[in-house]
Amino acid sequence: MYSDLADQLDALLADLASGRAGLATEVDAVAPTHRGGALNLVDYATLRRHDLRDLQDRLLDVGVSPLVGCEDDVMASLGAARAAVAALQGEDPGAFADPEETAEARDAGDAALAAHADQLLGTARHGRSGRVMVTLPSSAADDPGLVLDLAERGMGLARINCAHDDPERWERMIAHVRAAERIVGRRIPVSMDLAGPKLRTGPIALGAPVGRARVTRENDSTVVEPARIWFTRDDPGRVGAPDPAAAPPPPPVTRGRPALSVRVDPDWLAARSPGDVIDVPDTRKLMRHFTVVSAGADGVLAEGDRNAWVRDGTMINCDFERTRVRGIPAVPRRIRVRMGDSIVLTGDMEPVEPPPAGSEIRLGCALPEIVEALSVGDRVLFDDGVIAAEVTATAGPGRADGPWARLEVVRCRQGGRWLGSEKGINVPGLDVDTPALTGEDRQCLRFAARHADVVALSFVRTRQDVADALAALRAAAVEPGRELGLLLKIETRQGYRRLPHLLLEAMRHDEVGVMIARGDLAVEMGFESLSEIPRNITLMCQAARVPVVLATQVLESLAKTGMPSRAEISDAGSAQRSECVMLNKGPYVAQAIETLDAIHSRMGRIQRKALPLMRHVESWD
Repeated sequence: MYSDLADQLDALLADLASGRAGLATEVDAVAPTHRGGALNLVDYATLRRHDLRDLQDRLLDVGVSPLVGCEDDVMASLGAARAAVAALQGEDPGAFADPEETAEARDAGDAALAAHADQLLGTARHGRSGRVMVTLPSSAADDPGLVLDLAERGMGLARINCAHDDPERWERMIAHVRAAERIVGRRIPVSMDLAGPKLRTGPIALGAPVGRARVTRENDSTVVEPARIWFTRDDPGRVGAPDPAAAPPPPPVTRGRPALSVRVDPDWLAARSPGDVIDVPDTRKLMRHFTVVSAGADGVLAEGDRNAWVRDGTMINCDFERTRVRGIPAVPRRIRVRMGDSIVLTGDMEPVEPPPAGSEIRLGCALPEIVEALSVGDRVLFDDGVIAAEVTATAGPGRADGPWARLEVVRCRQGGRWLGSEKGINVPGLDVDTPALTGEDRQCLRFAARHADVVALSFVRTRQDVADALAALRAAAVEPGRELGLLLKIETRQGYRRLPHLLLEAMRHDEVGVMIARGDLAVEMGFESLSEIPRNITLMCQAARVPVVLATQVLESLAKTGMPSRAEISDAGSAQRSECVMLNKGPYVAQAIETLDAIHSRMGRIQRKALPLMRHVESWD
């Protein structure tokens, strides 16, 4: 028995040596701070090419550690297991491992990961096992108090999504983060997510410029919260006045549904006072009545007890004084997709009209090369996989009407689902040579080099993607010695399969980490894969001594509705194995930060990475 175990462990140790020799050039190219992690990464990748389950069972049967937690130092862990088997055989264990050196090696690996996490992500709050990254909403550009509140509740990093807003608003957001840093007395790094190649649905023609003021009712139709309209000044002739097509300033925060925001003539607005009744024509040929409840320098708030659909340009009346409402944007339209529908996917990005029910649907694709690469039988997923279709016919770019691919919807909710513009498209298994770094990304990266601390590279698939990003980072550097951190977002099948090589390339850079984008991974690799793949990525990165950010739908119900589900609390507890957890924006994100911070505090006492810690359980005394 013991000799078989010894032979297996010896073979594994020899395989590790061979793996190191095969990747010596790549290891030599990494930054000095990552050399130990690179060697350990190579060892771990080599180890995971074997099925070790039987070996683990047999080691456990004879009282030897079954390689659990070997990620800290693979070579030291295997050597310790070999030494233990040698002792069982009556041989000298010192020929295989020294206990003190093994402990030092494992501690050094753990310390290196912690140091790299602190450098890239900032120091975790006292008593916490990880950090909380928060996606800043657009309102953070205009509300420093919001950013300070997030920081005081435990935000460890601020995330800006470059797919939204613009450099001017990003700069204001970052200024508010820097101010909050000074007040709370700790560093809060700013991470900017590069949008990457946008594989999304093309535009759909906009509808009429109509807005809705909505009441909130109980099930018995009793009005709980009234419909509200927020009236602000419209000064089209004034220098510096707002664009008539632009949305008006945001309304005051109220309970219930948000107010409908409109702009009106400033003289008409100045004449309004509490108690005035405003007659508002509804697009359904009805008349609605709204009573002014507050009037001030910023605007007038009026409330009514009925829903109102209001078209831009509608003439409203109060005490025989009339004015037109402006600033109501065109309504985004969507297409109803049903099981069995035919979709023609093209590279044409002109807005399309929603077709009549049962007619063929035409949709643009933001990356025409994807359409050209599709083949009959390929599976195409829309909007995070809620709609699945299969390619039934294709036409190449040589045809007058090409390229296009005809799809048949093979999975969709009964009754159909709405599909809008800018919704994600996934083609699992399709490997297209599309660079992860776009021209727009390079512009954002230059901004990040001046203002932010970290950039996240989206849809990374190849070593060349990483090499291009590192070259762009060097080109964008504005201060000697100031290095922008890099997060690799693993969200594709190719990125997952090539993870060891992506890491080795990225480790040429001092500050590097990985973000696990569970949403796209689930769509690309199947939802059932989420039980295993994020864990595998976390363990691989632990071996590389590279910090991990876990993203997508962590405490999402809590952030959006104020009430968490039981499952997502358990999910947040498991997320503690990463060095950072990302929360998306939502009206209750502040409460989500506090909850996640409390979970980190609790889990830090009972778990270190994948290792359970057996604290005293007073309930069982």
